[in-house]
Amino acid sequence: MQINIGIAEGDRKQIADGLSHLLADTYSLYLKTHNFHWNVTGPMFQTLHVMFETQYDELAIAVDLIAERIRALDFPAPGTYSEYQRLSAIPETSGVPNAMDMIAELVQGQETVVRTARSIFPAAEKAHDEATADLLTQRIQLHEKTAWMLRSLLER
Repeated sequence: MQINIGIAEGDRKQIADGLSHLLADTYSLYLKTHNFHWNVTGPMFQTLHVMFETQYDELAIAVDLIAERIRALDFPAPGTYSEYQRLSAIPETSGVPNAMDMIAELVQGQETVVRTARSIFPAAEKAHDEATADLLTQRIQLHEKTAWMLRSLLER
């Protein structure tokens, strides 16, 4: 059955393409955060271990919400590591950084997700896609807050 939600196919495709980048960034940040949760060491171990777990749990929920929005727009959601690597602006981490470097990398990742989410707004607004705009607003708020909290741990 053909989709008829009041958004033209070209607009839906542009939004879904942007959301695919957001999904890839979010999943990449999820994987990085989970990796750091497993491998963090040092005097802040307990604090960071718990904080990273809270963050990757939230990111796991977010990837589902973003993928489901792409599907609601009637496009396939990317779901492979190769697609995420191609679509994501978040680089992989080699080795195991120290705790402070982990925090700095996660700040950069959170801010990358914010920038990706912001980049989708013009297409969503042009198409009057309030559902996507609402999702983007929620994602931006959460990632900005998380970046601020992580950044505060880097203060001396």
